[in-house]
Amino acid sequence: MQCLVITGASSGIGYATAETFRRAGYRVINLSRSACSIDGVLNLTGDLSDPSSLPIISESLTAAVADADSLCLVHNAARLGHDTIQNIETDALRQIYEINLIAPTILNRLLLPHMTDGSSILYVGSTLGEKAVPGSFSYVVSKHASIGMMRASCQDLAGTGIHTACINPGFTDTEMLRDHIPDDVMPDIAQMSTFGRLIEPAEIGKTLLFAAQNPVINGSVINANLGQIER
Repeated sequence: MQCLVITGASSGIGYATAETFRRAGYRVINLSRSACSIDGVLNLTGDLSDPSSLPIISESLTAAVADADSLCLVHNAARLGHDTIQNIETDALRQIYEINLIAPTILNRLLLPHMTDGSSILYVGSTLGEKAVPGSFSYVVSKHASIGMMRASCQDLAGTGIHTACINPGFTDTEMLRDHIPDDVMPDIAQMSTFGRLIEPAEIGKTLLFAAQNPVINGSVINANLGQIER
């Protein structure tokens, strides 16, 4: 039995990824504040920005994966804030790092003992993991760190049969993007890919499934952005 553990599958890329893996025959376990509504998904609710949330659900999580033949862990949950180096609040930065960096570290440590040959750890990054734009300081820094975490994971897991990759979506049609980008600007954002449209969340879900099933991309960063036009 193949098992997917994913954070933030209640909407957007996480939801589409849970749906994609479910259709491929995976048991799916979602960790998020809100439940994923897909039939058959096991929801373990908790706020990843709260350091006490993962210890509370850890026993239920490890029991749910105990009989898995292989396990794919997808670090998808993230928070995108409007902040700059001049105005970022320390508490806000810590909270974002709890979700984007600390929770993945805890989950890796918790689930690695249950990962066998063919298992994988996948990070949902961003094109902002390799560049920067103004007004997204905490997100940009954390996504650069996600790539570093993936590459360090690859080196530390050498010889285990566990592979890892970071998928960097471009502009994807999600609630998070629409909350961050004004409606009147969205058509211009869509034109920033060579296809002249936003990415569908399901396209990222399929890319993550491919990464889970192909260990040859171990240690790789995949820019899934429709060919983003740089300006």
